[in-house]
Amino acid sequence: MLFSVLTAALLASLSIAAPTSPVKRQLADVVYSCTQPNTVALTFDDGPWVYMYDIVNTLNAAGAKGTFFFNGNNYDCIYNNDAMDRVRYAYNNGHQVASHTWSHSDLTTLSWDQIHDEMWRVEQALERIVGVAPAFMRPPYGNFNDLVRSASAIRGQSLVIWDFDSGDSVGASVAESESRYRSTISQHPSTILPLNHETYETTAHQVLPYAIQQLQAAGYRLVTLAECLGEQPYQWTTAPGTPDGSWTC
Repeated sequence: MLFSVLTAALLASLSIAAPTSPVKRQLADVVYSCTQPNTVALTFDDGPWVYMYDIVNTLNAAGAKGTFFFNGNNYDCIYNNDAMDRVRYAYNNGHQVASHTWSHSDLTTLSWDQIHDEMWRVEQALERIVGVAPAFMRPPYGNFNDLVRSASAIRGQSLVIWDFDSGDSVGASVAESESRYRSTISQHPSTILPLNHETYETTAHQVLPYAIQQLQAAGYRLVTLAECLGEQPYQWTTAPGTPDGSWTC
């Protein structure tokens, strides 16, 4: 009897002490390049900013499409009337809008809850303003870890990086950015996924027109990110909301 009691107690203590298997979270896909041959997806980060109209008009004039990764509160508050108009202008002209997080923080330095907060606040803004739930998120600085990938997977999004950097955000001159485009185009890869920033006047007014001309002369189709991947740009669409006192940064 005593043996049975001792044995049961020992087994119970072992079961309590036994390590449990860690829960393995699903990780979001990470996109580094397009998949559809002969496509280029020009992407623009950090807006909506004042050069949005000029960028969209330049793309439209060339029969090209772009993809805009928006922040909620970086260069401007996305709920300011001018900023909302810029988001609507890009979307209504057939360009793709996507998430670049709320405040452009390095997600790899944040906690699980902070990562989700950075994501959902800009997602909520895009759903309110143009009625879309973005299927793609670009992490600021291109930095991510498994925690970020797990959060993105839960939110139904893929992460998007790039395979070409115009260098505008790190101080490249117009000539340097144009040289980068020219060098890559001369190698004629099957696809190109360029990183640009809509917050630089020289990108909007000098580099972009040059890049479009060179890319189209090389025979590339300039499409949205979703088109260059053969995927849908949004998880769902709905009617835009009506601004109220909760639409603030």
